Amino acid sequence: QVQLVESGGGLVQAGGSLRLSCTVSRSLFSINAMGWYRQAPGKQRELVAIMTSGNRTNYVDSVKGRFTISRDNAKNTVYLQMNSVKPEDTAVYYCNARVVSTTAITNSWGQGTQVTVSS
Repeated sequence: QVQLVESGGGLVQAGGSLRLSCTVSRSLFSINAMGWYRQAPGKQRELVAIMTSGNRTNYVDSVKGRFTISRDNAKNTVYLQMNSVKPEDTAVYYCNARVVSTTAITNSWGQGTQVTVSS
């Protein structure tokens, strides 16, 4: 099992920036994909950004050009840089680690960090 700890959430004005961090309990090289998800009140959890072990990235259309996922392997940390934030970005953001083996796919989640964007 992988332990994940998110940080960096908070209150930010529309148009501002925020950086979320996700510290992982083991080497990022042992994880097939790291992702950021979010869940707004009354809505389903959605994938925001994902990065594979080969550093391929993908983003939900609504954040393309504004958010960037990155990693620091030496610190076992994954980041989500959020620029030009909008009120609709308000949600609890969760870090996810996916490990694929020959017998199972294991998803681990952090506790979540609240991001609130004021208009």
